[in-house]
Amino acid sequence: MIAASVSVCVYDPPSQKFTGKERGNAGVARDWAHHVEVMSAVQPNRRVFISQFAAGSMALAQAPHPNVVLIMADDLGARDAAFMGGNIPTPNLDRIANEGARFTQFCCFPLCTPSRSALMTGRNPVRYGLIYSVIRPWSPYGVPARERMLSEVFHDAGYQTAIIGKWHLGHAHKSQLPNARGFDHFYGHLNAEIDYYEHTEMGGLDWQRNGRGLRESGYSTNLLGAEAVQWLTRRDRDRPFFLYLPFNAVHAPMQAPPEAIARFNHLPNLRRRTLAAMLDVMDKQVGRVLDTLDSQGLASNTIVLFLSDNGGAPGQGADNLPFRAGKLTCYEGGLRVPAAIRYPGRVTPGSVIPDWMTVLDVFPTLCSAAGLKPQLTQPLDGVDMWPVITGKGSATHENFFVACKKNETADYQYGLRTAEWKLVQTIDPQLKTTNELFHLEDDPREQNNVAAQNPDVLARLAVALENWKKLHPKAGIDSSMTPHPGWSPPADFATLAADYPMRKTTP
Repeated sequence: MIAASVSVCVYDPPSQKFTGKERGNAGVARDWAHHVEVMSAVQPNRRVFISQFAAGSMALAQAPHPNVVLIMADDLGARDAAFMGGNIPTPNLDRIANEGARFTQFCCFPLCTPSRSALMTGRNPVRYGLIYSVIRPWSPYGVPARERMLSEVFHDAGYQTAIIGKWHLGHAHKSQLPNARGFDHFYGHLNAEIDYYEHTEMGGLDWQRNGRGLRESGYSTNLLGAEAVQWLTRRDRDRPFFLYLPFNAVHAPMQAPPEAIARFNHLPNLRRRTLAAMLDVMDKQVGRVLDTLDSQGLASNTIVLFLSDNGGAPGQGADNLPFRAGKLTCYEGGLRVPAAIRYPGRVTPGSVIPDWMTVLDVFPTLCSAAGLKPQLTQPLDGVDMWPVITGKGSATHENFFVACKKNETADYQYGLRTAEWKLVQTIDPQLKTTNELFHLEDDPREQNNVAAQNPDVLARLAVALENWKKLHPKAGIDSSMTPHPGWSPPADFATLAADYPMRKTTP
């Protein structure tokens, strides 16, 4: 691999050689005129680019495009997975890394909604007011319709698309729901967290399939794995697919099957034991998906990318060591996540990618890998990392800005990372500002604040951070962590979305 930035804290478990068989993929797409007609009728509020359908169908007719399986864990720490040096066995996640490559400097935002919106749009969520907190069950907003999503790009290029798992990008209006944002199929939940067995949030059912609430028994992680296997089995064999599989594990509430917890009785800490069980169940479901790709002869033409949405929560048993702090902070423990990618024949088995990559890069990277042109009207903040991943080129990042907010008043934290430096700025409830400057090459654990010794660097980064803050819309900076007393949770979140006509807005 070609290094384009600093290598920090590389974990290198013994590598294994790729043993999967090369197999062919099913045919290519055929009749798109009917597809455009159907989707325009089913999703009248979606932007359907007719010319892009035509271009996509021609490209697909010339050469098979790769399938894409994008798997996301929730709140998984930098050192929770075994392939990142963790003490919890994850043979199936390890398989992705060993049969492909693992990243040692993959960074996300420090909490759910910002990372997921960045993943789907390739644009920093500060631009559309989703940087500081998460979308709550009572939130009336979501990712704006003008933000073109990765799912829409794949869908409009002729891919069959599905999201199976956690959405968390808006649920108050039907235009915000997955089926209106490029996904043909949605199974899972809308909010940040659910009871793993009851599938409820604040007492209301939050479990659905394509807009219809479902009351079914089972542990949610197992149900998501089963749905993914079923969808892959029943898919149209003549078209490529984009499967987004965002598990809610290992996010709170900390719940796992008793037999899974029993497998980790040797771990003294109960929360760590429960997290290990939750991860173990998720890993098994990832294995089911990988086995299905194998059995259907799809592995050789399918990109599998795994990552977590943010660093782990130490209070829930996560392990982010050697990095500082964790989720809901802008230190490296909140940003560094386990990540790995597999694409036989393109990504070298057992390789390590030390180059710095962020969740913003996923959008342009997957489009590049699939040979798709996204037809955007707004610039991306991410970088195409495909040349780096395949060892055929380099890529350069300039700045990565992150932020989060901890309570109902002030208490903001900001982070600005460059290839060499990291600025962490904290504003406490009394509005006192503290700046910490770290030289990541020498201090990836962020233990030595060198702001006093590098005033010029601090001043330069502070100015860049202030300019970035100004990108945020004037409205929507604060997000209440508790609902208004006049708000009541619905009995079924699938029925909550409004369907009133939308007023046209300018980008």
